[in-house]
Amino acid sequence: MFKNKSYIGISFIVLIFGIYAIPKIVDRIKNDEVVKGNRLDNIDLKGSASTAKLETIGPAPKFELTNQDNIKISNQNYKGKVYVLEFFFTTCPSICPKMNLSMLEIEKTFFGNPNFGIVSITIDPAHDTPEVLKQHAKALGVKSTNWNFLTGDKSTILDLSNKGFNLYAGENAKVNGGFEHSGLFALIDKDGNIRCRKDDFGNPILYYDGLDKKGVRDIQQDIKILLDE
Repeated sequence: MFKNKSYIGISFIVLIFGIYAIPKIVDRIKNDEVVKGNRLDNIDLKGSASTAKLETIGPAPKFELTNQDNIKISNQNYKGKVYVLEFFFTTCPSICPKMNLSMLEIEKTFFGNPNFGIVSITIDPAHDTPEVLKQHAKALGVKSTNWNFLTGDKSTILDLSNKGFNLYAGENAKVNGGFEHSGLFALIDKDGNIRCRKDDFGNPILYYDGLDKKGVRDIQQDIKILLDE
């Protein structure tokens, strides 16, 4: 007897749910809104581009250095291209391996796009000759012909990093590896301007954190925006 009453109660609940919910489901199907629930709308799809307008910080500093193929490369080689720029060194025992992985992820995302490139400038040019940089690129598995590893005069490079881009780099005998530098990436547009998004408080972030998954995701999204401009 008790079981029969339970079945009747459950049947009644199912009936009420059907009367309330089915018309709404039908309406959503008619309006092509089946996949637009709040749960799906709030998903941050990796690689989806932000629609926010990126800030223009100013012209990127000019440079002319030697790449891994012993060819002179300047900012003019990237005219009309969107590119990401970093400072690093091949024997870095701390943050560079993580930066390398981040750059490889970015390279993979935009591989084959002739309008995108990467610039990696060593802060240890005494060790990082073109030959060393070429071996480093090979060891990383770099495939893009638009990814240049650059070396040159040390004082010129440190000035470019510290005074030009305001991305800290310097010698420090007390740290492992003998050099220290930021893990930030600069994003430059087709016209040679440094570009970036704003933070949650409306302030330009200036540069992207190459050590952080969110920073890498953000710069990938913003590269897409600049490629479409």
